[in-house]
Amino acid sequence: MSYPQLLTPEEKLAAAKKLLSLPRIVVICGSTRFMTEMDEADLRETKAGKIVVKPGCDMKSPHELWPDPLEAEALKVRLDDLHRAKIRLADEVLVVGDYVGDSTRAEIAYARSLGKPVRFTHPEVDPDA
Repeated sequence: MSYPQLLTPEEKLAAAKKLLSLPRIVVICGSTRFMTEMDEADLRETKAGKIVVKPGCDMKSPHELWPDPLEAEALKVRLDDLHRAKIRLADEVLVVGDYVGDSTRAEIAYARSLGKPVRFTHPEVDPDA
């Protein structure tokens, strides 16, 4: 007697996206110093018919939501976790900007470890090129 093969969470997510007829989901990664470029990439990817997720805030800029440095550091950890969840949700990654720092490099490695295709607005910054 054979038993049905259980699907991984990733396979279940892919099947659900297909059943829902969702467009491709692209996550934008990169240094928050490129927020303006990320907005432009969001516009272009949306025009191309994709669902876009990206960093929601720039922790390098002061804001009333994170006035305390200790609170800001804790928030950054939570936002990094949230961004990894966005990478897991996405079908592909778009790295924006002409610079890749440690955080973005880690995001690229994480995406590639999950088998996600990674594109670059500036291919010369691909750490694996």
